[in-house]
Amino acid sequence: MSGISPCLWYNGQAEEAARFYVSIFGGSVDFINRFPQDQPTPAPFKGGDVLMVEFTLFGDSYQALNGGPEFGFTEAVSLSVACRDQAEIDRYFDALTADGGSPGPCGWLKDKYGLSWQLVTQEIMDLYKSGDGPGIQRMMTEMMTMQKLDTARMKAAFEGAAS
Repeated sequence: MSGISPCLWYNGQAEEAARFYVSIFGGSVDFINRFPQDQPTPAPFKGGDVLMVEFTLFGDSYQALNGGPEFGFTEAVSLSVACRDQAEIDRYFDALTADGGSPGPCGWLKDKYGLSWQLVTQEIMDLYKSGDGPGIQRMMTEMMTMQKLDTARMKAAFEGAAS
């Protein structure tokens, strides 16, 4: 595990979620810790159920905790993925919204567990850092009309081309 690892709270789906993310992004499920068999466990869990899963995506460590139903994900925290190109955005978007996930505005989405994600190409991130205020404003205006980001449309807006 690295120095700081996000710990994501699930209600009995920690291992399933970790394996889902690894199936999409690559990486590994590194360790599964279970509730002890011979000690009391918080409802709804029992001895032997998965407590914590450590997994790795893009070389970074994460934890998935089966904490119960008390807390859920909100948009206040999201995972942002710098994609190589539009094809990678499309692939990740389709995989993360499958089976109960949902698209959101401006490149955001929620996966089937309710975790929020942002998918954007490095090219678009570089345009945001360019310092070209009018270009950035045009690109942001175009982005506000989208769910899944369209890199070509955003780049065209940045450059001043009509959409």
